[in-house]
Amino acid sequence: MSTIPTRDGTWISDLEAPVAAANLDLEEEVDHEINFGRIVGRSPALRRALKQIETVSGTVSTVILEGETGTGKELLAQAIHDLSGRRSGPFVKINCAAIPGGLLESELFGHEKGAFTSASAQRVGRFELANGGTIFLDEVGEISLELQPKFLRVLQEREFERLGGTRTLHTDIRVIAATNRDLRAMVERGTFRSDLFYRLNVFPVRIPALRERPEDIPLLVRCFADEVSRRMNKSFAAIPPSTMRDLCRYSWPGNIRELQNVVERAVILSPGPLLEIDVGDLNPRGSSMRRANSRVEALPLRRLRDELEDAQRDAILHALRQAGGRVGGPDGAADRLGLKRTTLIGRMKRLGIESHSRDGKAHETCQADVSKTLAS
Repeated sequence: MSTIPTRDGTWISDLEAPVAAANLDLEEEVDHEINFGRIVGRSPALRRALKQIETVSGTVSTVILEGETGTGKELLAQAIHDLSGRRSGPFVKINCAAIPGGLLESELFGHEKGAFTSASAQRVGRFELANGGTIFLDEVGEISLELQPKFLRVLQEREFERLGGTRTLHTDIRVIAATNRDLRAMVERGTFRSDLFYRLNVFPVRIPALRERPEDIPLLVRCFADEVSRRMNKSFAAIPPSTMRDLCRYSWPGNIRELQNVVERAVILSPGPLLEIDVGDLNPRGSSMRRANSRVEALPLRRLRDELEDAQRDAILHALRQAGGRVGGPDGAADRLGLKRTTLIGRMKRLGIESHSRDGKAHETCQADVSKTLAS
């Protein structure tokens, strides 16, 4: 087996040459792709999100980043701050899901000495610390209903009181929020205030999952491998194309965070010069299930809601016909559907259904069509 020189002056076997050449081309490609801070990619899905972020960064508008866990929402929030006119001010971040509900109020708004048993000194909250800069509220959907009105007041008036205090404080902040939950569905269930949702939803940006941008995986793998290799004082000439193909086919339920962990483990275990990733550790069954779930998630929420309402409307009309148009009483429509009479009447009103027509049969009014049009 002979050896040949590479562009950087090192020598590799002629068997490794095609792989190394492909990876050197990839290295050059990385240099010319989007590098939005620490965010690397070239996919249309990512470009759309970055274009939105570039547009909104120069304003002071509230931004909400929507996307699955591990998609890099914190990095994008930092990028918005760094591109804004507030870049010289503080960037204060807090994960609302990581702090128990009883302590979150004190973390956000601060407290006065003696406000509660363990409050031995005054504490400045995150909203106060972020004055003149940006506050990043990760997992904002985890804020309790009890705390949401106070949070809404900060968004609307930029004023608050510390816990246990009476003095109103003012803060000049730009708010960036992030969530992996469907806040619209939470509003419908009554677990998230609608007025708070609309205050946060000024400029929503959807961050694509990694499975939606497979063309970015080779770039990310190379960047993560280079970063970890430098940290561990190791070097790799190439990543086998077959391995890269397997990585691109996997759906990455943990998104970029999972990919980063897989690459770091490979750097630790690979002796070199090839970066060896055991794709057998990736769960193909979980991957196929994830793809199926992603198809469901990709359906427009409005379409799902319309389909559910149509199914509910059909069931109520069928029960009314069977009950001769009677809503209550033994063997009435409510009894047949297993609902309380008042509950069924409320649903009928919402869906535009009347229990009797002139000929005594159940029918659906044109109000349902109007409601459906307004909902869309």
